[in-house]
Amino acid sequence: MAVLLGVDTGGTYTDAVLLEDETRVLATAKALTTRHDLALGIGAAIDAVLAESGASASDIGMAALSTTLATNALVEGQGGRVALVSIGFSDADLRRQGLEQSLRGDPVLRIPGGHGHAGQETCALDEAELLAALEPLAEAVSGFAVASRFATRNPAHEIRARDLILRATGKPVSCSHDLSARLNGPKRAMTAVLNARLIGMIDHLIGAAEALLLDRGIGAPLMVVRGDGALISAAMARLKPIETILSGPAASIVGARWLTGATDAIVSDIGGTTTDIAVLRNGRPMIDPLGARVGAYRTMVEAVSMRTTGLGGDSEVHPGRDGIRGGLWLGPRRMLPVSLVAMDRPELIHAALDRQIASERPGEFDGRFVVAQRGQDWQATGLDPRESRVWDRMEGDAHELGRIATTRMELSAMERLRARGLVMLCGVTPSDAAHVLGRQSGWDAGAAEKALRLLSRQRTGNGERLADSASEMARMILDQLVAQTVEALLVTALGEDDHGWNGVDPEALARHVLMAAGLDHHRGLLSLDAALNLPVVGLGASARAHYPAVGARLKTEMILPEHANVANALGAVVGQVAIRTRGTITVPSEGRFRVHLPTGPEDTGTEAAAFAMLEKDLTARATSDARAAGAEDVRVQVSREVRRSEVEGKEVFVEAELSVVASGRPRIAVG
Repeated sequence: MAVLLGVDTGGTYTDAVLLEDETRVLATAKALTTRHDLALGIGAAIDAVLAESGASASDIGMAALSTTLATNALVEGQGGRVALVSIGFSDADLRRQGLEQSLRGDPVLRIPGGHGHAGQETCALDEAELLAALEPLAEAVSGFAVASRFATRNPAHEIRARDLILRATGKPVSCSHDLSARLNGPKRAMTAVLNARLIGMIDHLIGAAEALLLDRGIGAPLMVVRGDGALISAAMARLKPIETILSGPAASIVGARWLTGATDAIVSDIGGTTTDIAVLRNGRPMIDPLGARVGAYRTMVEAVSMRTTGLGGDSEVHPGRDGIRGGLWLGPRRMLPVSLVAMDRPELIHAALDRQIASERPGEFDGRFVVAQRGQDWQATGLDPRESRVWDRMEGDAHELGRIATTRMELSAMERLRARGLVMLCGVTPSDAAHVLGRQSGWDAGAAEKALRLLSRQRTGNGERLADSASEMARMILDQLVAQTVEALLVTALGEDDHGWNGVDPEALARHVLMAAGLDHHRGLLSLDAALNLPVVGLGASARAHYPAVGARLKTEMILPEHANVANALGAVVGQVAIRTRGTITVPSEGRFRVHLPTGPEDTGTEAAAFAMLEKDLTARATSDARAAGAEDVRVQVSREVRRSEVEGKEVFVEAELSVVASGRPRIAVG
């Protein structure tokens, strides 16, 4: 009997599942994700699933990990402080593709160098300028991203810069050519920045998981789910953490297919921080040809075509979004639910809430707290003086927000600490509302009721209270959760539909007054109807509580399968190892075919010889990496995309891209 262990670490819960022979679920379990020490949550989930199943650690032949931590970090703007080494790019280049936004004020070193389209050096790398710029940054950042012009055609300058940075600082370095073989330097640079920012977080997670497996006597290899649903080794995931964005959502798609057998459906997975939506066609999720998009970022990472929105059970509740009419909006930031924090700190939370309720005048920070993430001290690199003062003031781990951030400038410093992952804010969330209405249990419903009572006292633009009671406030929050979920599903359906809608933005269409009228079955001089034309597979711990109303609103079948609450963990263990390598052939002059290899460009005299050289290199690298990632019985698929043009009646070779995929099931350890 082969027993497989799947673990999914999300923003709120860590899930575990044991699968027998890839066909039968033996046991499932959930534990709270413990961000200050991820090992605690992972260990609790593994211990629970082993106890429920009666299996022993020695029975486990393979372990796989999926996670939403990288996705959540990008959605919430979190991650370590990094420096971008930009080689040969101009300021205008850096403004493209949202690179300035992704940098968020982190330092940029503009160094002369770079190559041309054909891989020829256009400017020598200024090593002396790079070394001089590195000295003041060695202790101010957690890592470096390196991007050079046309590095995918010749990576020599990125490789040399990486070696110099490692020697001078010892900090991790992310090179853009290692993350994508495609052109578009600024976009590659942004992907490298995000990768560098995530290295510490994912390394911390994988280290915690590996230590837990060893501590429990589980000697099986650890795999990690990539954003396209494939498995890679833990070592590879540590080097390229950016590839784990959409890891959890991709695993959920694989899990949904395994659980339901659905071939054509929309899969919607609600977590604590995000709702992730993808379309299954003929049993397969579509891969996004433009690269994974998470929140505001469009990366060059291959991943499932997934729309991720900052909407979950722990989303921040914003009152008064609609001006004088009041109203609510949820997300995109995650908050620690008051009812959850009160479980560990009842005296602090209840005393503060009681004092705030006793005050006749509502306070700006009523019902809000801040919790220090002491296990994340490794992200405290490069704090400015004000951030350091606020951080040092937080003795212990939890405080009323208004007593720590006493000025607007300190509140801004607190927001920057939150972006680094050093603190988490606590406040009212949909999870608290669900506890007040009895739709969810397990946390401190009394604390939730007090926090919602405080929120209901907030005033709209015309001076009226948001709600008359905590229960009315709770219903408003959960109604808004349904409304925003409906909108997210409509945006996905409109965006993936073949119609095109004459280029009109899917978000604008989803929010159009005629769409709302159609969902309401408007009958007047016009008869309007709107509905989804595919069933929805609802996944996530809170799906059963919220998604029936979503299905009713969209007039479609809502499938809520057994084990929907651990679909990510299930998807982690039923996936395959798959490694893709890409390479390019260009023609710098007539009769010369240039093959762009990791070691630099090489020329040959014929098209056939160039294809043979590139295919041999790509196949060798993909097969080696797949075996290193734990694949058995590796299969190889090769595809070509050739561009030709007609010149004076003669067909001329312009450029070609080869793609090689090496795949296989992961090895299973035999005890």
